[in-house]
Amino acid sequence: MLQYLVRHGRSVSNQEGRVQGRADVPLSPAGRRQAAAMADWARGLPRVDEVWSSPLLRARDTACQIAAALGLAVRIADDLAELDAGIFQGHLWSELEARFPDAVARWRSGDAEFAIPGGESRAQLAARGRSAIESLAGRAAGVIVVVAHGGILTAALGSLLGRTHPLLAAAAERPFTQLPALANCSVSTLRWPGPDLLSFNDTDHLSGMDDDAESGPAL
Repeated sequence: MLQYLVRHGRSVSNQEGRVQGRADVPLSPAGRRQAAAMADWARGLPRVDEVWSSPLLRARDTACQIAAALGLAVRIADDLAELDAGIFQGHLWSELEARFPDAVARWRSGDAEFAIPGGESRAQLAARGRSAIESLAGRAAGVIVVVAHGGILTAALGSLLGRTHPLLAAAAERPFTQLPALANCSVSTLRWPGPDLLSFNDTDHLSGMDDDAESGPAL
């Protein structure tokens, strides 16, 4: 089985530098262009059996363009939702330290068990993401596209493969999340059984969209 793991297109909050978490934020104009490029990418695949998405709007809107190009319906997996960012949600990244100094310090310490007040820990995120990806890998479908979020996808891959996996270890790290960076509408490919990570953060299909391909903040 192959899983194509896609981060959603750039959202309005990505553009603003705002923590999204579970907020239902739409795609920005750049994000809609990225999603259209993803639809073109999907048309070029030899085979896709199913398209799955996080329930959040920015992922669903991206998945809908992909699915429409393939003549498929979008299936929703609730556990693909992004990190529950608790009290951080809705705030600008630049204002978090001033508003929540203690919580930000604990989060930046790298303690995987520390849960953002009102939200989740990195450990909870990784366990949920891994379970969701493994569950989809157990389906009869041979090739699936999974559209989700930077935080949940990188946390799941780290749990499945270990953070020392060469492709993950070589990736740039987001200072705040301390997770490998995923560009908006990037594709990472997992092959099962294994799993084997065949590619990570591939954006070749966004060539010619350099401004749009920049990665918005994860979460």
